Amino acid sequence: MASPETSVRQPAVAGLFYPADAEHCMSLARSYVTAVLGRLSETESPGDARAAAITGPRYRGGIVPHAGWVCSGAIAGQTIGTIAASLAAAGERSPDVVVVFGAIHTPLPAVGAVLSSHDAWHEPAADSPVATEAKARLLEAGRTDGSFAVDDRFHHREHAVEVELPLIQAAWPGVSTLPVEVPAIDVAADIGRATARQVEAAGLRAVYLASSDLTHYGPSYRFVPAGVGPQGLAWAKDNDRRLLELVAGMRVDAIVPEVHERLNACGGGAIAAMLAACRDSGATAATVLRHANSFETLADTHPQPPVDAVGYAAVVVS
Repeated sequence: MASPETSVRQPAVAGLFYPADAEHCMSLARSYVTAVLGRLSETESPGDARAAAITGPRYRGGIVPHAGWVCSGAIAGQTIGTIAASLAAAGERSPDVVVVFGAIHTPLPAVGAVLSSHDAWHEPAADSPVATEAKARLLEAGRTDGSFAVDDRFHHREHAVEVELPLIQAAWPGVSTLPVEVPAIDVAADIGRATARQVEAAGLRAVYLASSDLTHYGPSYRFVPAGVGPQGLAWAKDNDRRLLELVAGMRVDAIVPEVHERLNACGGGAIAAMLAACRDSGATAATVLRHANSFETLADTHPQPPVDAVGYAAVVVS
């Protein structure tokens, strides 16, 4: 727990997007993150199936959706669990910091990346300490051009980072995090590159996540270019795929223009920043593990009419 003198950001959506009860929250988070190990080992022969199944690339980051866990928690957990499994298979301990580049839903203008003033973020089951040295380095780097600034207005009610923190803590208990809100602006990739440079300068081993959902389709989102019904939701998934193809091709500088043109992500800036940070850290490839939408993920537990849906993807970068 943080000391009494520490500034702690309190949860905004606990009990709405994910459980407010500490035990339930951590149990569910662990189930999402560790489920990937079971899925992988089912395809392997007896013996050390788990280790064999996760032998492969060392994942440096990925995309996680940020809807309520009932909709997308398992998909976010798949990304984080797969990254954790790859590190474990490589014999690496937990990262020093998990940088979460977040979409911005707060209706205020932002000319650069937005950090919070807090030293920790409280969650029902555990606090997430902030990597304060790395944050200080980013603020110093952005002093002249405004590329990084502190503004708690963008974090006070924002859910994009918050909903990922219990999943991160389930994978790497006690790990430091660095919440960075990134608007979909032309310099989003530069923000990612600058973040990677400062994290490396601080001597920290990092995992970089982009918290973003994909196409928000239907009358509820005032976006129905292909009409209402199954054909509209099919169009929306194709719209997602356009962006995911750019991600898979590591086409960093094409992400923000694509999102502006096609409205196929709420966190285009976050995705561009994450890919750029990973690429500057040596990554050369991205893999889409799962692509679905809320109409599909809710079908078994909370069936919906084929009217509105939000796209989600689990993506890992190596």
